[in-house]
Amino acid sequence: MKIKHKFAFFFLSAIAIGLFAFLYPYGVNSELLDPKGLIALKERDLIWIATLLMLIIVVPVLLLTFVICLRYRASNKDAEYMPAWNHDTMAEIIWWGFPFLIVLFLSILTWKSSHELDPFKPLQSSTKPLRIQVVALQWKWLFIYPEEKIATVNFFQFPEGTPLNFEITADAPMNSFWIPQLGGQIYAMPGMSSKLHLIAQESGEFRGSSANLSGIGFAGMVFTAKATTKDEYDEWLKTAAKSSASFGIDEYKDLAKPSENNPRAIYSLKDENLYHQILMKYMMPKEQDKTNGVAKTIVQVKAAS
Repeated sequence: MKIKHKFAFFFLSAIAIGLFAFLYPYGVNSELLDPKGLIALKERDLIWIATLLMLIIVVPVLLLTFVICLRYRASNKDAEYMPAWNHDTMAEIIWWGFPFLIVLFLSILTWKSSHELDPFKPLQSSTKPLRIQVVALQWKWLFIYPEEKIATVNFFQFPEGTPLNFEITADAPMNSFWIPQLGGQIYAMPGMSSKLHLIAQESGEFRGSSANLSGIGFAGMVFTAKATTKDEYDEWLKTAAKSSASFGIDEYKDLAKPSENNPRAIYSLKDENLYHQILMKYMMPKEQDKTNGVAKTIVQVKAAS
């Protein structure tokens, strides 16, 4: 094979690989690259910007690798041999200057987006936010609407264009709450309440899942987030409030037991402070130990006197 044919082969192969890598995401069903919410859209744009910036370095390096291997191969006797060469100012500027500028730009972009996309930062909207409390269990998700006095399992519904204020905890091993088409994930940990603010810009059903390995039932720990019009949501709310299945602390204890592939369920909520009770159950034993310790000390003092 002639030199020009080899060069053409490597050059066209590099272009083909680059085009495949760039166009492939558009040919597959990638939830991460198909945002339906404001936060997810900004996160997708951030991914693309960062990727393209890094490709400014990666692509030329890969191309130069083929060129250098071809030009300075052992069989090429025409390549200039310069054993005393050790410095080139322009080359130094290129291979240090471009990476420096890219890292600088990425640093600024990261700093700005980290504050803009802070999951604890409420979204600005003229619409009143919907408050939803989330509890990660083994291996299912519990959603509590404290103001609407309903609770659901592995499913929740909300109106499009309405900010969602999530309060998230766990009553099981640490987990991670994630709806790829609406935004990034946030950890759910026992005894700790995290926050996440999302919004859906259109109606639809969005797949949610656990983004943290949590045992044998991890694969089935999925849920559906359904965005509808305000009228459809209000109608669903009325139907849910009439559910014959009530949900309180006793029902919660049964639900909290490890189980896999739980079906969707809707309950009428008996105790709107249930989330707080779940959160505080990891705090109370310490308080009880202190109280018991004080009581024992008082008894011992009385007995000694």
